[in-house]
Amino acid sequence: MSDTVFQARQALGQRLRDIRNEAGLTGRDLAGLAGWHSSKISKIEYGKQAPTEDDIRVWCEHTGAQQQIPDLLATVRHLEAMYIEWRRMLAAGTRHRQRISVKLEAATTLMRWYEPHLVPGLLHTPDYATAILRKVIAFYNIPDDLEAGVATRMERQQILYRGDHRFHFILAQQALSTLVGDRGTMIGQLDRLLTVMTLPRVRLGIVPTWTSYEVPVNQFIMFDNRLVQIETISAELSITQPAEIALYNKAFTMLEQQAVYGKPARQLIDTALEVLQEEQRGSEGDA
Repeated sequence: MSDTVFQARQALGQRLRDIRNEAGLTGRDLAGLAGWHSSKISKIEYGKQAPTEDDIRVWCEHTGAQQQIPDLLATVRHLEAMYIEWRRMLAAGTRHRQRISVKLEAATTLMRWYEPHLVPGLLHTPDYATAILRKVIAFYNIPDDLEAGVATRMERQQILYRGDHRFHFILAQQALSTLVGDRGTMIGQLDRLLTVMTLPRVRLGIVPTWTSYEVPVNQFIMFDNRLVQIETISAELSITQPAEIALYNKAFTMLEQQAVYGKPARQLIDTALEVLQEEQRGSEGDA
């Protein structure tokens, strides 16, 4: 389980503990009324066990907190939805996951995307996407639908050119140097970034390497102000709680202030391109 999910479960447990205390009941008292083992109360209150919807109803009925049932049920449903294991998500192959993204992106007016190590998927060249998805298929040992997955990822990019969608991408400078595929793949990808920067609906910023540490960040994507997606090694998290979304909005704003745009951003890409081209020439000369 991810830290984010565990923290959300702990917060729910604290809230249920407060309800029990306000009712003047000990954990043993509530367990007796509900017909539960006493350890179940402590597991729920400390986030070690997620309560079911029936658990919530029973808890509130015995503590006189029936008015809180609707809000607590919404929280439980959010916990169930926010954590999706990658292995389950990718069980049908990479194309299925790409199609989910197509629908989500089509319903979004403003997409804000931060990447610390890689180029965002919507900006991939076919070669870069192929190298990324090949690694995904091998790492998770999922059905090999590489060609279909790449084709669908390329189809996703049509959204950059149509409708009233707007895109704000921020990359850490490291993303320009993380070797995906070979140097030829990277040269093509960086050329693609230079082209994307000219699109009217796209804003692309780069956070320089030696920027001071100001905010704890990881990869995340914001879909308007209704959803944040985070990709971890084991799962994809979907954040919908307004208070949490506000934190990501704050983080993105701070990253925006640190990023460079326009000519300074192009200069960083050009510098990375020159390094790759020089290395490629050197490797060809050694061959």
